[in-house]
Amino acid sequence: MINGVTMKINIDEYILNALREDITSEDVTTNAVMREARRGKAELICKQDGIICGLNVFKRTFELLDDTASFEVNAQDGDFVRNGQVIGVIYGDIRALLSGERTGLNYLQRMSGIATLTHNMVSELSGYKTKLLDTRKTTPNMRPFEKYAVKIGGGTNHRYNLSDGILIKDNHIGAAGSVANAINMAKEYAPFVRKVEVEVENLEMLKEAIEAKADIIMLDNMDNETMKKAVAMIDGRAETECSGNVTKERLKEIAEIGVDYVSCGGLTHSAPIMDISLKNLVPIE
Repeated sequence: MINGVTMKINIDEYILNALREDITSEDVTTNAVMREARRGKAELICKQDGIICGLNVFKRTFELLDDTASFEVNAQDGDFVRNGQVIGVIYGDIRALLSGERTGLNYLQRMSGIATLTHNMVSELSGYKTKLLDTRKTTPNMRPFEKYAVKIGGGTNHRYNLSDGILIKDNHIGAAGSVANAINMAKEYAPFVRKVEVEVENLEMLKEAIEAKADIIMLDNMDNETMKKAVAMIDGRAETECSGNVTKERLKEIAEIGVDYVSCGGLTHSAPIMDISLKNLVPIE
């Protein structure tokens, strides 16, 4: 979760880099129209229905520009918000409100869009054991925010990065020479507490993965009939994950086959942003 401690340890540098990207030397427009400090406020207004996510990141953006900034908020991450709803009011130096507006909204819009898409897809899996996973197909320098948004939307995080888990894919298999060689080398190299996941593309590769005792088997780009055969062959000897061409429309079909997990890169690489605006900025003293 993106709480206060995590924010300062892990997240502040990401936000600062985003602010530096937008303000290389000065905000020339703001400095032209606001020559000195003056306190003000602005309303955060939702312009479409969806799941809100990233409120602490939005707030932190302004705090990093103005340590007197404060945020009165009427919702929390994970809440369903509606078009026209005033989510909160941000207070601070007007110069900070103007300079941080775009960066703060970029985070909030992107994270809320991911949370909303995830929520809609997870809803399709209601009543099934299958869990929806994200992937590493994230925007550079946005991974902690995007994976957090998946969780807020009701999804489950796959490995965070390459240090977080073993996932043997097609090119690893090519480098190792075979599915069995890759699994055996991974088991030999990794601590015993690590699970070994392997990606297979057909039933021949699957047979080899089962015999090599993979812990998790990813069924990659298989049609439904082949996937049914694969799940029957595995017969509970490994956890199962489906990946490739996963759409909202396919989720129930995949869940009915009985896989444990279904991963979808589109949660993070193709989610539309949620329309949210910062409006009605006025001086207050």
